[in-house]
Amino acid sequence: MNAPERLESSGSIGDILVQRGLLQRHDIERVIERQRAKGEPFGEAAIALNLLRREDLQAALSTQFNYGYLREGEHALSPELVVAFKPFSRAAEEMRALRSQLLMRWFTGDPRRRVISVVSNGAGDGRTFIAANLAVAFSQQGHRTLLIDADLRKPRLGQLFCTANSAGLAGVLSDRAGLDIAEPVVGLPGLRVLPAGAVPPNPQELVGKPAFGDLLGAASAQHDVVIIDTPPCDSVADAEIVSARTGAALVVVRKHRSLLKGTRQLARRLQDTGVALVGTVLNHY
Repeated sequence: MNAPERLESSGSIGDILVQRGLLQRHDIERVIERQRAKGEPFGEAAIALNLLRREDLQAALSTQFNYGYLREGEHALSPELVVAFKPFSRAAEEMRALRSQLLMRWFTGDPRRRVISVVSNGAGDGRTFIAANLAVAFSQQGHRTLLIDADLRKPRLGQLFCTANSAGLAGVLSDRAGLDIAEPVVGLPGLRVLPAGAVPPNPQELVGKPAFGDLLGAASAQHDVVIIDTPPCDSVADAEIVSARTGAALVVVRKHRSLLKGTRQLARRLQDTGVALVGTVLNHY
């Protein structure tokens, strides 16, 4: 992927709109006249004059405040990244609320608390959706964020973020690459993604290697937040091994789908290995 897009963090909202081709210079005078007459903010005045759409104003404000916000049709990333494409939606607001809870419960600034795994008992519970959108939400708040795909069986993060065909986590754990292959995400400053790479024949052995602990140590030194996506726990033990390495897990259950018995058993197994259960998320998306 290309280097991260450098967003403007200064300049008036009018200048940004002109630079993006959304307003002409002569439009600025009309907007300012209405501002003075009605006492409205610049953007609201432009919308009232039918010179600007609200979504264009939101995108420009996001640029002005260096807030990662992607416009649909301008990026190849998946629309599942609702926090990036629809940051003013209910789903995005719920992700920000979850981010706040995690900042209070786990990511407290302690260097030993910078990594968390996202786990669930069954397939289709929404682990990847939660992990990906949480990572976007943390990066939007200015945290240096790394998202790792540790599902070495059916990985999806590379598809969501359109990552290059790199060696990925499998390559790092097999000593064929280093953490530097984690890719920055264009338009989302502060976010890097380490995809799974090629599906290996020995995924459980790879995540169980000492190299995985070394990777997490290096990732913690370079980032404020490290979020790890995992495979389901009802058929393989990979996620439990990953969680034992991270020391903390966020459990995802899906509304009308996840079984309480399986989730309780997963929680008990994680606690028995010393994993801190930071919270449980009821996913209804």
